[in-house]
Amino acid sequence: MTTDCSTKVTPARERGIAWLAGGGLRPTRQRVALAALLVGDGQNRHVTAESLFAASRQAGERVSLATVYNTLRAFCDAGLMQEVVVDGTRSYFDTRIDEHPHYFWEETGALTDAPSDGMEIRGLPDAPAGTEIARVDVVIRLRPRA
Repeated sequence: MTTDCSTKVTPARERGIAWLAGGGLRPTRQRVALAALLVGDGQNRHVTAESLFAASRQAGERVSLATVYNTLRAFCDAGLMQEVVVDGTRSYFDTRIDEHPHYFWEETGALTDAPSDGMEIRGLPDAPAGTEIARVDVVIRLRPRA
């Protein structure tokens, strides 16, 4: 398989390239490198831009933090990821794109999937005129008992 990337294609990169193709994104070197870190092992991830930047540095990839932010935004715009805003200053990016709730672990700052069995969201207000509800995010904040 050939790509416009100068890096050797590994199974993780192959999976990343296929993931990018599913979103209609061109496989640039930076996108492939970040996609391989996100989906290369087939597991879902919750990352911040900063944690993905650190992982890319540890993997020996040469990408800037600004490139990581821009690439995560492109992945979201292509429908490959969803952004989960925990508070006004912290966003996580989730490779699992179906609707599901999350746990936010206040002590560690980690975001994980929460079970949705039996969960119901009822009684939402009507959307304002000319709009529709696009999505409802459920983030359940957890902390150790005192």
